[in-house]
Amino acid sequence: MKESARMTGTTASRRLKWWGWGYEDQQPSHEEVRQAAAGIREHLGFAPDDAETPPTLEALELPAPRLPLPGGALAEICADDTYARASHAYGKAYRDIVRAFRGRVDHPPDVVAFPRSEDELAAVLDWCADAGAAAIPFGGGTSVVGGVEPRGLDAAVTIDLRGMERVLEVDRESRAALIEAGATGPRLEEQLREHGYTLRHYPQSFEYATLGGWIATRAGGHFATLMTHIDDLVESVRAMTPSGVWESRRLPGSGAGPSPDRMLIGSEGILGVITRAWMRVQERPSYRESASVTFDSFNVGAVTVRELAQSGLYPSNCRLLDPGEAALTGASSEGALLVLGFESNDHPLGAWMDRAVELCKDRGGRVKREKRDRTGGGAAAAWRGAFLQAPYLRDTMIAAGVISDTFETSITWDRFDEFVAGVRKRAEAALVEVCGGGAVTCRLTHVYPDGAAPYFTCLAPARRGSEVEQWDEIKAAASEAVIAAGGTITHHHAVGRDHRPWYDRQRPDPFADALRAAKRAVDPGGMLNPGVLIDR
Repeated sequence: MKESARMTGTTASRRLKWWGWGYEDQQPSHEEVRQAAAGIREHLGFAPDDAETPPTLEALELPAPRLPLPGGALAEICADDTYARASHAYGKAYRDIVRAFRGRVDHPPDVVAFPRSEDELAAVLDWCADAGAAAIPFGGGTSVVGGVEPRGLDAAVTIDLRGMERVLEVDRESRAALIEAGATGPRLEEQLREHGYTLRHYPQSFEYATLGGWIATRAGGHFATLMTHIDDLVESVRAMTPSGVWESRRLPGSGAGPSPDRMLIGSEGILGVITRAWMRVQERPSYRESASVTFDSFNVGAVTVRELAQSGLYPSNCRLLDPGEAALTGASSEGALLVLGFESNDHPLGAWMDRAVELCKDRGGRVKREKRDRTGGGAAAAWRGAFLQAPYLRDTMIAAGVISDTFETSITWDRFDEFVAGVRKRAEAALVEVCGGGAVTCRLTHVYPDGAAPYFTCLAPARRGSEVEQWDEIKAAASEAVIAAGGTITHHHAVGRDHRPWYDRQRPDPFADALRAAKRAVDPGGMLNPGVLIDR
């Protein structure tokens, strides 16, 4: 058994939790969890119940590795100890965390590799090919769709890329930076800050997710309009495939056929292991304006959001919470809440906010202007705090016996009202059928001139020990409603293994054939992340 501090995500003082979100030293004590769990259940209107505890790492019984560790130079960058395998067995979906919480780690990778360079990565891929093992690229492990789980494989090697985390070059004239794929959000921002730049991509998983993971999953950031998807920030991508290097030419734009980098964006590790990318960076903003707006109903708020999206104002934040979510997060008890913001590195934004406020007031919105960098009070500040703490809180909800998970989609404005009402109704019915009750809330995370991205949260009392089966039934009902009503199975959470049944129905059949052909061309052995996007 081989392990090392560098290999297993350990620093001198901190190690990531093997089963949940964040670092081990961020885990509350059992008494703190017990008190929080009681408060959560009371707040949600669920009957009192005791809080449970996860197993210790030492109590885990993992199946024996089916591969021996490689020899030679690769031995120094590979591990098969319990922590390395368990902490790379799942992503961070509800069904992932609850299985780990119950000690159900049935299909861990056999070996975890930690390459620090493209040469070491190429050697790992060659070894996987010789050993007949699947190779699963792994960034921050924050997938919520089964994108990194070695499910149903004969042998699997997870390739953790966080050893490749440098900003290699900054082009000030073009305002772009060459960044290695294993850089986490804080790490790449730390390096870009030295040059006065920011990538300006802040998904909820920012603390732990990596650039390569964002590109591979077509991640969406916190910002509501303009350059919010990682697609908008990519200038070119480089990846290692079993058939050679795949690298697109650096250009501001091109009409030369289908784009090679766009094919890698969203490929989820099945076409190659992304190693680095030239990214469009921004100067750090120095001007900010923000406001919170309450509306009597979610539908009226949505009409206002549509008008804002079509106005050409392009707010950086334009997030609408329905009354249930606004109340649940403590952001507002006065109806639907719109969190509105603008930012710029070039000019004051008062005129933009003035016009946005005027649009909101025309629809009956009650406006409170705030400062974006203000630390105390305000509905927008309360919501931002709840948003950032949500992944940590979910661990406690699992201990409290609460099903807490989300699904997101997008739809055009002409179908919006009927779509949201129908999906919400089906999800609420599923909670009643499966759990005896619960709540479904909705917010808009991203807005476009032609539509929006509704993001639903489901909360329900869990049947202890059967949480995965319960959630799978709820998720299937909601997914069926989304697809039947013409939405997308995912707006920014990727496909992975969990969304496959509905993704297969969403995509055109000729495109599926073309994707399979591309997979055969670059990965003839089918070893890269089998089961994701296409069949093994």
